[in-house]
Amino acid sequence: MAPRRLCPWDDAIAVTAAQVREVFQRLYAAGQWQIGDPPVLVVVDAGYDVTRLAFLLADLPVELLGRMRSDRVLCFPPAPQPAGKRGRKPKRGAEFAFEVAATQPVPSVTTVTDTTHYGKAVATAWDRLHPLLVRRSAWADHPEGELPVIEGTVIRLQVDHLRGDRSPKPVWLWWSATAEVRRSGGCCDAGGCQGASMGLKRMVKPRALA
Repeated sequence: MAPRRLCPWDDAIAVTAAQVREVFQRLYAAGQWQIGDPPVLVVVDAGYDVTRLAFLLADLPVELLGRMRSDRVLCFPPAPQPAGKRGRKPKRGAEFAFEVAATQPVPSVTTVTDTTHYGKAVATAWDRLHPLLVRRSAWADHPEGELPVIEGTVIRLQVDHLRGDRSPKPVWLWWSATAEVRRSGGCCDAGGCQGASMGLKRMVKPRALA
């Protein structure tokens, strides 16, 4: 994929989505991805809005995995309304703050992976979390009506140590797959956590240049 230098007026995430789409089309044309194969995993760093990228690529058999800032707050889906209750259904459920342990329920999945350089890597995952979108910036020109709810799996990755850092902070990831998607033929929960643990070693960025 040839690098592209962005202009000040370019939408960096839209450009990245177009690049990923082009790469997938090449893989498909070359027979390196065929119908029935697992989704292609695209890994991006924290400089990319991974949830919007997943929204723009929702029509492709790809999954997005990307880092999020440690100060993010996401939301669970609203709880089912009791039978017979009237009124408007809530748009979102409880908040999940990365920096506030009290907002984090029991994880859906926990895996432990031994690594060569970082000791044990513990990955914990919570299913069906989405960012609360507002009509500004990239979403200002979205068609009228409700903004999309972009659900995914949040993964917290904690390692024992890094080189020169005996007390590293956790890394937070958002994965575009959910348990419902995986039950219908995607990756299993535990496999996804282990993939996140090992995938950080080879994290790469699409080659859009700022």
